[in-house]
Amino acid sequence: MSDEELRPPPIRPSQWRAGIEAPSEEDIVSCVSCGLCLPHCPTFRLTGRETASPRGRIAAMRAVQEGQATIDDTFRTMMDECLACRACETACPSGVPFGRMIEAARAQIEPTRPLASRGPRALGLKYVLPRPWAIYAAAAGMGIAQALRLDRLGPAGARTTTPRISLPKLARPLPRTMGSGPTAALLCGCVMDVAFRDVQRDTMRAVAGSGYRAVRPRAGGCCGALAMHYGYPDAARRMARDRIAEFEDAEVVVVNSAGCSNHMKGWGHLLNDDPEWGPRAAAVASRVRDLLELDLATRSRDLGTIACHDACHHVHGQALGPDLRRVIRSVGGQPVEIPGGGRCCGAAGLYAVLQPELSAQLRRQKAAAITTTGASTVAVANPGCAIQIAAGLREISSPIRVVHPAQLIR
Repeated sequence: MSDEELRPPPIRPSQWRAGIEAPSEEDIVSCVSCGLCLPHCPTFRLTGRETASPRGRIAAMRAVQEGQATIDDTFRTMMDECLACRACETACPSGVPFGRMIEAARAQIEPTRPLASRGPRALGLKYVLPRPWAIYAAAAGMGIAQALRLDRLGPAGARTTTPRISLPKLARPLPRTMGSGPTAALLCGCVMDVAFRDVQRDTMRAVAGSGYRAVRPRAGGCCGALAMHYGYPDAARRMARDRIAEFEDAEVVVVNSAGCSNHMKGWGHLLNDDPEWGPRAAAVASRVRDLLELDLATRSRDLGTIACHDACHHVHGQALGPDLRRVIRSVGGQPVEIPGGGRCCGAAGLYAVLQPELSAQLRRQKAAAITTTGASTVAVANPGCAIQIAAGLREISSPIRVVHPAQLIR
């Protein structure tokens, strides 16, 4: 071989933007490109494109890390098309932490977006979600627009996957405390508190009926999961600190949304570099329990067959698939499996709005699979999934009801 051939390739500087979180080199090189994740990736299954697979996305991250590529339109599209469902993590024999890699890649991407698209995201994720009053104001405005049918003027994809807001329910206060016993603080959240108020009330009843003093923090608010998923980690940290301060005196923190419970269990990692908040975050995170994890007092009735939808952040993030089935059996239901049940429904936080075509394909696939179970009810323990699946069932004129497991407990 010639000296030229033996010479190592030139070292180029990383193209990650300084001062912004980026996928770590350690995480990037943990992927050995084996491809075992490919059949488990919903976007790869839909498109057949390597660029829509976890392996392809990690290769793109590696190219930016090694200075071989920049954060351009192609890179943005690859990361934006990812559902962040983490099915690849479940399938990966090497334990590649793809969830935190995609979140860091999106943090890098966000400042490079045109202002027209970045502005509305920043407004919602940095300024509305951290402020409960702003969440309620936005929900009230949405409810008025829906009542006047003004929402029909917007994009079809956004209309289909936007939560329906009941103004009478929004105006009716939820109880602050219920029951007696050890204190169980409930996450108020964002979407759950304005679009699923019946679920919030039923959750309080279920927790109080199981021997806890169920408490809704007076301020309440978002846990920061959406901000973290979509490129605003600093906003996510601010919301985490706000919630942690509310939850520190509780024996247990109960969460009835899969995406939120998964995110909150990671607060210790999110704030681990903060000498003040890191230990406090880890302590509170250790007490976070998804509602399905509690030993709930239930009354058995004949509820018939109930299809089990596994939210991605339950089955892939927390391995809570068996818990949903246990709760269904405890209330007298017979859980039945959905074909391809571990596959994402296409909601994925804001994905249904930002990637409407891919989301719609996944929504229709999920709805069609549910109808094959013969069940008249499908249990869904995540708000985005519930909205998405209900929309899919409406699109195929199916009468199957979508319920949260808390609504089955009486």
